[in-house]
Amino acid sequence: MIDLSKMDGQGRIQLFVVLRDAEGVLDERLLTAIKDAVKEKCSPRHVPDDVYVVDDIPRTLNGKKLEVPVKRLLSGESAERVVNRGSMSNPEAMEFFIELAERSA
Repeated sequence: MIDLSKMDGQGRIQLFVVLRDAEGVLDERLLTAIKDAVKEKCSPRHVPDDVYVVDDIPRTLNGKKLEVPVKRLLSGESAERVVNRGSMSNPEAMEFFIELAERSA
């Protein structure tokens, strides 16, 4: 989950999910279940505005999620500046986020 809110409170919360079943689909039923679970287990403030299905979540060589680089990328910083593929265990996972950032620019 990435919170792209600005200082004035405007922004979006984006959630990226990897489906257990590679053939699965993010239909209305699953989307509602995800949002309800976030609302119940976290808070209504954390319910995502956007939910994206991704093949994988970018991780460091130690297995930690690369949340800060993804947030910086989606906030408009260039991929060359925030992505260090040599420090990633799965650099191909970052491609989705780079393309999303380019589409959102």
